[in-house]
Amino acid sequence: MKKFVQEFKEFAMRGNVMDLAVGVIIGGAFGKITTSLVDNMISPIISALTGKIQLSELAIVIPGLPGQSGIPIAYGSFLQAIIDFLITALVIFVMVKLMNRLRDQVHAKEEEAPPAAPEPSKEELLLTEIRDLLKENKEKGTNA
Repeated sequence: MKKFVQEFKEFAMRGNVMDLAVGVIIGGAFGKITTSLVDNMISPIISALTGKIQLSELAIVIPGLPGQSGIPIAYGSFLQAIIDFLITALVIFVMVKLMNRLRDQVHAKEEEAPPAAPEPSKEELLLTEIRDLLKENKEKGTNA
């Protein structure tokens, strides 16, 4: 049992699991924001355009057995969930697109400014001077 607890502790404390936990928490909060956007802003606009129809209230009632009430099929709630999904997907797409653009701009700036060439050492300067002198002597036709 102790080994199992130790293995679980090691698993839970890995970076991947902690990153996943943070992602789930942020995703939950993002879901609330999206739901609020749909419920408080987009649904009223759709309702106004469609003549005050509330999507979430749309349903078909299937008649039940004699003596029982009908069985509602709330397709409006399903439509509302589809709208929520589409808006969430759109917002995530835009966010990823913006993040990629920012990343590309950062990489472009890094590529634009190549590191300056290191200053040559004294030996390199001396060898360059010797090379130039030999080249100059060769062009004059004299051998050194």
